[in-house]
Amino acid sequence: MLHDHDTDGEHTSSRRAFIRTSSVGMTAALVATSAAGAALAAPVSPVQESRAAGRPLAVTPACDGHETPAATEGPLFKPQSPERTDFITPAVRGVQLDLSGIVYDTACKPLPGALIEFWQCDQNGDYDTAGFSLRGHQYTNSRGAFRLRTIIPRDYWGRWGRRAPHIHTQVQAPGGPVLVTQLYFPDDTQAYGRDFAALNASDRLLNRACTITLAGPQGGGYTGAFDFVIQTTAT
Repeated sequence: MLHDHDTDGEHTSSRRAFIRTSSVGMTAALVATSAAGAALAAPVSPVQESRAAGRPLAVTPACDGHETPAATEGPLFKPQSPERTDFITPAVRGVQLDLSGIVYDTACKPLPGALIEFWQCDQNGDYDTAGFSLRGHQYTNSRGAFRLRTIIPRDYWGRWGRRAPHIHTQVQAPGGPVLVTQLYFPDDTQAYGRDFAALNASDRLLNRACTITLAGPQGGGYTGAFDFVIQTTAT
């Protein structure tokens, strides 16, 4: 287990490996998308769940055509992660997060078959560098939707000081450029006894535009929503 010392250097080869890996599997993934979409029911958004339960939740802004802001990749991305939508295993403990959303292009059209890579630290602020705990990729279904069952990560000390809890992502339309970004949590998030407002305020890499919308906690966990807007062709 290692802490993530974020840096702008020495990740070019990782990204190239990721793009090569994505391209090799893209054709097969797209062929399987229809079957996978049929097997995977359309995710119910946290907004719908909260309304059904009578819990207020701010509606995430509609797609406005502006690309989701990019962020540093950091040095701990690992290509060839397993394809999965559930990171919860007996060894993973923490505040559960059920995250869902849509991947759009800049014309606000949902993108089926988009590749999404997630990686994050655990409830102790550690990344698994020996294996693939809390790491994985998936493809959006026929409606451009994704869902990830995971936990809220912990803050940790890195090269840039104390990092607020965040989830690393890479998002790519079939054959398109890779968007690398990080997702953050609202100031009122309750997890591990941490002060998320203070952690967010002190993290100079944080981008508020990349904040997950949360509902909860309920039953010890949260439901969250985040929609990505990405380019489908290189500019």
